[in-house]
Amino acid sequence: MQAFMITLNSKPITMDLPEKTTLLSVLRNELGLSGPKLGCGEGDCGACMVLVNGKPQTSCNLPLWAVHGQEVTTLEGLGQDGRPDALQQAFMDENAGQCGYCLSGILISASALLRQNPVPTRAQICKALDTHLCRCGAHERIIRAVQRAAKTEGLS
Repeated sequence: MQAFMITLNSKPITMDLPEKTTLLSVLRNELGLSGPKLGCGEGDCGACMVLVNGKPQTSCNLPLWAVHGQEVTTLEGLGQDGRPDALQQAFMDENAGQCGYCLSGILISASALLRQNPVPTRAQICKALDTHLCRCGAHERIIRAVQRAAKTEGLS
């Protein structure tokens, strides 16, 4: 067992866990967060995506020790006070989700993109979301939602 500290969704968390415990395991099993999902378990599908210091990273294959002292943001940390942020609202407005399994990871990557580039092109959006596997066929609605959020953020 080893003590680990992270800042999770703007709140400091300290825990004693085995060194090889994955971040996804901690988020879901120890902390009860349901945003990041276990998909492939190898970091290939994007369902477990989180932000680590503002950059999208898969959490299923990320040992907890690798994020010690880092800032981690999950889907639950995107909105504030139980209200969706502009990106989450745009996804709802565009009905961008179907089954929803992959959406947490997609929202995380789209959020990172919009933080880095508030007015991305369609090609930049597609590239940022390219690593996410979605089998529902909601790709066009997802892209429209990211574009809508970029427009909304630009107005505020």
